[in-house]
Amino acid sequence: MDTLAHIARTAADAHDMLPPDSTALAMVSGGGDSVALLHVLGALADERGFALSVLHVNHLLRGADSDADEEFVRELAGSLGHTCRVERVDVGALAAREGLNLEDAGRRVRYRLADEELDARCDAAGIARSAGRIAVAHTRDDRLETFLMRLAQGAGATGLTSLRPVRGRVVRPLLGASRAEVRDALGRAGLTWREDASNEDGDRLRVSVRHELLPLLREINPRVDEALARALVLLEGEDALLAEMGDSAATESAEFLNGEVRFDRERMAALPVPLRRRTVRAALSRAFPEVSRLDFAHIETVVRAVAPGQAPTDLAEGLRVFDEYGTMVVARMGEGLDPVALCLLSVPGTVEFGSAGRLTAETVDPSDVTCTADSAVIDIDAVRGPLSVGRACEGDRMRPLGMTGTKKLSDVFVDAKVPRRVRRAVPVVRDGDVIVWLAGIRMAEDYKVTPETTRATRLTWERGPECEGL
Repeated sequence: MDTLAHIARTAADAHDMLPPDSTALAMVSGGGDSVALLHVLGALADERGFALSVLHVNHLLRGADSDADEEFVRELAGSLGHTCRVERVDVGALAAREGLNLEDAGRRVRYRLADEELDARCDAAGIARSAGRIAVAHTRDDRLETFLMRLAQGAGATGLTSLRPVRGRVVRPLLGASRAEVRDALGRAGLTWREDASNEDGDRLRVSVRHELLPLLREINPRVDEALARALVLLEGEDALLAEMGDSAATESAEFLNGEVRFDRERMAALPVPLRRRTVRAALSRAFPEVSRLDFAHIETVVRAVAPGQAPTDLAEGLRVFDEYGTMVVARMGEGLDPVALCLLSVPGTVEFGSAGRLTAETVDPSDVTCTADSAVIDIDAVRGPLSVGRACEGDRMRPLGMTGTKKLSDVFVDAKVPRRVRRAVPVVRDGDVIVWLAGIRMAEDYKVTPETTRATRLTWERGPECEGL
């Protein structure tokens, strides 16, 4: 195993994979690659002083063979002195329930369980969770296969280089070793492993690439593995640079507010199209980290929407891109902010209304008429009935300060460029049926403080976090 240990040691040094005094969790299926990984990690753990444990996930897909894999891994970990956690998950049922293929469902389950187990081990050891590592047994062959699969599917640089030495807490110490080198090392060491017959299912894209495409490429160029590996190194570096530039441009060109992204059209239009794509992807990933199905077509839709006049377009998982008063916005549809519930407002007093924040009424000296966008001072003696706070209603009108006639509240909103989808979160203070103050926008002429005013009340809207920027 010396050759594999050298490859893993070199990778660990180059990418800070396995720092001393950390904890590593090896994901071991029982296959040859994972068996080799566990032996190599054991040697490195002794050298470097990090803790090592094992996770095996039984997918319950192959009956007795799956159970035999589980028992094999338990015995292997025990013989090497490592703690082993085994989880049994019906991946077939999960895939059917969530509309996933078996490979994707299994991968999601494994990494979810690995994150949970690693968090627990870091907590128990008293170290930061970020210092933990999830070690997986991907080899150079896996990386080349993934590259060719993604190439056939039309992926960009990020997708082509998705199998990286380090991604977050996931590390791949054997990514520089070929599958043949792993098998040779196992044979020389006299080690056994389990074979998964489903790996030879010729209907799967990966197996087709493994047994048909790669052999053909090796006939054309016997050194194609090394050539593709070099290409991946170049792509990975350029992808990282573009990703960094996209993150920076997203900070400068996008505003993240109220669960939405608002793009500065002028800044976006000045970016080269490739960087514009990166900026859009970075911004959407930052604002909607739970959305996993944004593909090239969705990104292109947002990129095209930089030009004014584009029709609103649905993206994925409830997101929509649309124009709003000359600003390009991506937001989740169908949720919106909580509406302001109707309630009485005492003076002095405070009312709370969820995501919209709170509204406070306090007595002030009539000479203190200084107002801000979120506060207004009214002549309380002009109020004829009890004050109440609620949301705007269809057909509402008010007499804005400085006007002789009334105006539709919807027109006041339009003048203030308040989006229709958030108007229900703007508090409306009423004197019976008469609007006193449209919070944060306009107060009414009939309630202004005059030289004859003897009692005044300040109304203040303390916006909730979701209402900042409305």
